[in-house]
Amino acid sequence: MKLLVKSPYFGRIDFREQGREHTEPIYLGIASFLDDDQETFLVYDWRAPVSSLYYDGAPGPAAYQTPEGEMFGTMELKRQFVIKEGKIDVMFDTGVTIGDELLQQVLSHSADNQMKSIVATIQREQNAVIRNDKSRMLVVQGAAGSGKTSAALQRVAYLLYKYRATLKADQVLLFSPNPLFNSYVSSVLPELGEENMMQTTFQAYLAHQLGKEFELEDVFAQMESILNAEEGPWLNVKKASIFFKSSPAFLQIISKYTSLLEKKDMMFREIRFQGRLIISAETMKKKFYEYDPGIKLVNRIDLMKQWMLKELMTFAHAERSAAWVDDQIELLSQEEYQRAYTKIRRKQMGTKDSFDDHELERNLLAKMIVNEWLKPVRKWIKRLRYVDVKGLYRELFRNKELMLTLNSGGDLPEMWDQIAEQTLLELKDKKLSYEDSTPYLYLQELLKGFQTNTLIRHVFIDEVQDYSPFQLEYLKRLFPRARMTALGDLNQGIYAHTDVLGGSLESLKELYGAGETEVISLTKSYRSTYEIVDFTRSMMPGGENIVAFDRQGDLPQVIMESNLEQLHGDIIKDIQQLHEQGYEHTAIICKTDEESKRVYEALKETLPLKLITKTTPSYIRGTLVIPSYLAKGVEFDAVLIYNGSESSYSRESERKLFYTVCTRAMHLLHIYSLGQPSRFITDIHSDKYTKISK
Repeated sequence: MKLLVKSPYFGRIDFREQGREHTEPIYLGIASFLDDDQETFLVYDWRAPVSSLYYDGAPGPAAYQTPEGEMFGTMELKRQFVIKEGKIDVMFDTGVTIGDELLQQVLSHSADNQMKSIVATIQREQNAVIRNDKSRMLVVQGAAGSGKTSAALQRVAYLLYKYRATLKADQVLLFSPNPLFNSYVSSVLPELGEENMMQTTFQAYLAHQLGKEFELEDVFAQMESILNAEEGPWLNVKKASIFFKSSPAFLQIISKYTSLLEKKDMMFREIRFQGRLIISAETMKKKFYEYDPGIKLVNRIDLMKQWMLKELMTFAHAERSAAWVDDQIELLSQEEYQRAYTKIRRKQMGTKDSFDDHELERNLLAKMIVNEWLKPVRKWIKRLRYVDVKGLYRELFRNKELMLTLNSGGDLPEMWDQIAEQTLLELKDKKLSYEDSTPYLYLQELLKGFQTNTLIRHVFIDEVQDYSPFQLEYLKRLFPRARMTALGDLNQGIYAHTDVLGGSLESLKELYGAGETEVISLTKSYRSTYEIVDFTRSMMPGGENIVAFDRQGDLPQVIMESNLEQLHGDIIKDIQQLHEQGYEHTAIICKTDEESKRVYEALKETLPLKLITKTTPSYIRGTLVIPSYLAKGVEFDAVLIYNGSESSYSRESERKLFYTVCTRAMHLLHIYSLGQPSRFITDIHSDKYTKISK
């Protein structure tokens, strides 16, 4: 109600239903508003079926889908409004698309530290994403600045509206690219009157599952190590390791491995108490293979749990007479003794036993003490910790013949011996690299049983190009009842495992099958000015398919610097001028976290800067110093690339990273270069940017 008072509607269509003389004016807003009779709509919710006429139709014959079937008629008017604080600022009639005038006004505004809703400017192709409720898997391939994330968030709002009787916000889950992004998008749904969906990152999920057992590398640490590494053996081995462990082939290897373990080579961890062996690993292995071979591996492990708990009970009974138990009884304080007495009396209610009998007293206390001391062991067994997942995963890299067998005769990576050695060293140190985390967790789940989540009904994955096929298959199994919406742009695939997806997001059809998957492409870029889009699309193969929205601005500047002192001086002047011109949300984008920290320290005394790291809880308005990979998904009024030189961005594998950081700019893009600019710039025709030599 408060939101509608300030801006009651943003669109109007006049629609005459087929066979009727009366034309109905239909006003659209962010929520429905009814007359006092509670039947007459004065304003329709933008998600109502009739509202699709506004987004998809044009004056003339038109139709829209209702629960009762298709409704035909004639659209006689399509009008747009910008209303602020109850006053109409802009009003005009338009045709097929949501008018360029409104978009021009919206896009010319300053960037913000939080994403806003786009309901007033949803384009036809974005509306197709928002209202798609047929596909099990919806893949949105969108160019940088095409509004794919915005469309996805409006899609969440649409689904919550359409299925409000059966779908709740806590049944929708968004996997964000980083924790910062969660805060960036957190205001969109509340702005539309909906509760926020659940949000997490894939790394947070890995940490929850494996963080107690291992020191986990996250994707940002992996990125830092690769960007800072010099060309050489380590980097080649790391990249080969990432590629192989992210592939569908490795997923198949692990699946085959668990089938093999049903027959032989299962590994267990022995059960000990106070240094004494209760059940040996060999005894456990023998018991495991005594079960009917027809029983699945997971079920056999569960049967073993029941058997081991009984064995532990037998051990506990025998242990009550041990000397250490008497020692513990003697050490009981008066308070502990009283607690034990009360607890035992409660259990003995209605029996003839008396706590006054010394022998009985000793037996009851012994039972209590042994049970208490064995509680961690019992817990360990119930959590199936006796399954030696680490040993089994280690065996894949220790035993080359096993890996070759599981790979069905296929070739292992050329540097397999080095990959295996690197992996074994990390496991020995209780470390898991990012590329190992999902395969390790997948093996663990296959052995112990998948902890599926059947409550989640819709999973949204933003920046899906940053997920490996292995990770996506894992998420599919984790949420068996969910529909999936995957949004991405392979041109922004900045991580080492991105290439595993191949050249197109079409490959995601393999996840659920082509029959259950729909791919929608958003090729028009709205974020940046025409000049910035024209410059950035020239960097990428196939960039000519990206359509620039016609909002004019300045050509990107490439500023050649001869030394570090001059570079810093020019950045300071540039930022100060931008502030004077009203550009409030700007970013100095550095290549790495290490470089970001150096730049921040060098400039913080002169400029009001804010340093962004992977632990920063939210984006802040102002001038940010930020590493390249944390700038994904957000936008700034002006972007200053700290050092876009050939010495900084030279590897072909860094092309997408450079493209991504340049596409963060809405209005101005300035690229500083210490020495010769990167070939990603010099390969572009010189009329697409202004070169300035200092």
